[in-house]
Amino acid sequence: MRTTSDPSSSPYAKGPVTGAAFGAIIMLTPIAFGAHGFLVLFSLAGLLIVVGGVIATAFMSFPGNEVLRALRAIPAMLRQPPATRHDLSRDMNDILHWVRLSKTGGLSGLRASLDPGAVQMPLLNYGLNMVLSEYRPDDVRAMMETAADASYDHGCVPIDVLRAMTSHAPAFGMVGTLVGMIAMLCELNDNIASTGTTLAVAFLSTLYGVVSARMVYMPAAARLQQELDFRQRRHVLIIEGMVMLARGETASHAQDRLNGFLAPGQHDYFDALGGSGEAAFLGVDSARPVRESQSRRRLAEVLESAGS
Repeated sequence: MRTTSDPSSSPYAKGPVTGAAFGAIIMLTPIAFGAHGFLVLFSLAGLLIVVGGVIATAFMSFPGNEVLRALRAIPAMLRQPPATRHDLSRDMNDILHWVRLSKTGGLSGLRASLDPGAVQMPLLNYGLNMVLSEYRPDDVRAMMETAADASYDHGCVPIDVLRAMTSHAPAFGMVGTLVGMIAMLCELNDNIASTGTTLAVAFLSTLYGVVSARMVYMPAAARLQQELDFRQRRHVLIIEGMVMLARGETASHAQDRLNGFLAPGQHDYFDALGGSGEAAFLGVDSARPVRESQSRRRLAEVLESAGS
């Protein structure tokens, strides 16, 4: 089995980095062609009010470890996800391999083929332990679904943190603007000439609040939601595979069932009506030799079961 790679060591992804750069260019271009420099968009007091207020409110509303997970997701959204993240077919192939081992050598043969610590995914390791402990298929499904639901609920917490930060950021931007305007009014009688500059700095807090909400917290929450949804689909595939492994299903049955979790271009069905080894799903490249060998193997399993 594959080990889980560290997201912080992954290279930066082209799409998110390009989007962030394009957004920054759109915002800074009017300033670049104006008479003022880029420092006109910088206000330390506004940044402290918006960023500090949002983070403080998050720690007041959620557990500290979940807030830290949410903050770590902000730079992680610019990085390339692991190469195996979107390839459910590899999980399916691992399950099919175990199904064939269990059909030929039984659970003892399956147990002998697994190296200690080889399965890194917690839910997959949990399911294999239940199968090897000879739990009933219904019990395997019920317990694994409970574990998958608990994992999904746990993964939703940092998403909730980021969405809360999205709603709080514009509010703290208004707080910074009000604080700046109050300070400006207090000094209005002393130096009227600086009113315009002071007012512009005060409104930077609102700018920071809106921009951070829409270009930082909201995209990070959306990225986490996509990864969580993919992990949930992977969990469902693994649950179905472990249930069929506990039932003692054939590899052809398991493959046809798990094909439904893959992208249409990765489906590999045997065309029983056409009598050929080509895939019967539209959009599938049926010219690969591996598909023909798999189809012939499944046909042999069907004929063997019919003969017995």
